[in-house]
Amino acid sequence: QVRLVESGGGLVQAGGSLRLSCAASGSIFSINAMGWYRQALGKQRELVAGITSGVRTNYADSVKGRFTISRDNAKNTTYLQMNSLKPEDTAVYYCNIEGSVITDMDFDAWGQGTQVTVSS
Repeated sequence: QVRLVESGGGLVQAGGSLRLSCAASGSIFSINAMGWYRQALGKQRELVAGITSGVRTNYADSVKGRFTISRDNAKNTTYLQMNSLKPEDTAVYYCNIEGSVITDMDFDAWGQGTQVTVSS
């Protein structure tokens, strides 16, 4: 079993910053892609940022230049640094990690979600 634990959400004023963390634990053999998604009230979940094992990154157009995704392979952790936050960034943020466990089976795990609220 692989478990993801997210932290770092909260309430911030527009223009402020937050840093989200997502740590994976369990019988992990390797981690491939890591990503952050968000779901605003009444909207579909959308990809915010992703990072591959080769450290290639991709971002939603709405967050380019403001958000930065990174990973620490030694800690099985991904981070999302969010700067210049806007009220429209308000959402529940979920991390997603894909990889394999020691039994050579693939996994695709989701975090529990963390609320980010940006006030105007």
